[in-house]
Amino acid sequence: MPTTDLVASLAKKSGLVWVSYGGRTHAVWHEWVGDAVCVVSGGTEQSLPAIADQETVTLLLRSKTTRALVARVEARVEVVAPASEHWDPTTTALKAGRLNLSDGDTAVQRWADESVVVRLVPSGPPDVPATIDPSLRATRPRLSGTSSSRGVPEPARYATRRTGRQS
Repeated sequence: MPTTDLVASLAKKSGLVWVSYGGRTHAVWHEWVGDAVCVVSGGTEQSLPAIADQETVTLLLRSKTTRALVARVEARVEVVAPASEHWDPTTTALKAGRLNLSDGDTAVQRWADESVVVRLVPSGPPDVPATIDPSLRATRPRLSGTSSSRGVPEPARYATRRTGRQS
């Protein structure tokens, strides 16, 4: 499977990708558009500090169901300017995929004014589990709720309240 096909397949199946650069890894929502993972950052959106200053980043793609690391690939960072050929298709897809968007009519203009939109274009063959460092395969910290040591969610603990009334 060609690089873009594998990365596209994995990115389309999950609402999150992990973007690693500058010694930090960030979980971000994204949309796959054309041949790239597309992300909006800054302003009131998710934070990817100095993403526009990066030449390359590493994309970590995890299974939606198990959260296991499935592939890792280097990606070229392309800033999408409002007047560029990629602006309309990229922001249209991001707007459609953005959950809980409170300003649907003005979001794209807000992104142009206060955010940066980037395309993260895979630039080489992905590493797959056999070639990935085992220490990177586990997700830390856990992404949801409290779990027991076996990874099974703990049952909710409800305190009962006594009113002190006597019948």
